[in-house]
Amino acid sequence: MTRVVAFVPDLMDRSRLMGTPGLELADRLEDLQAAATGAQLVLIDLSRPGALEVVPSLAPTPVIGFASHVDRDLLAAARRAGCARAVPRSTVLARRDGLERLLDDQSEDGPA
Repeated sequence: MTRVVAFVPDLMDRSRLMGTPGLELADRLEDLQAAATGAQLVLIDLSRPGALEVVPSLAPTPVIGFASHVDRDLLAAARRAGCARAVPRSTVLARRDGLERLLDDQSEDGPA
């Protein structure tokens, strides 16, 4: 099973992710790098202050970042910062099976 560490501080968003196999939630951005040690993937809410700046420190672990679909500049900046994928929030949070498909795609294809 893929071990995924996620920084998703919004309580509503977190509740949508609960129960996803292999998912561990990091409570603070400052703890993300240590929590990600040994993980196969990191999921990060890019809309949080400081999140984008943490992405390069998570290498070589692949990072999937998410933000509002209208924040194209942030999604593009995330890819430049080293995110393997930067996707709209709805891709991750609309349905848990959508997140599971995204994680499966990442583990099968490697970084996109």
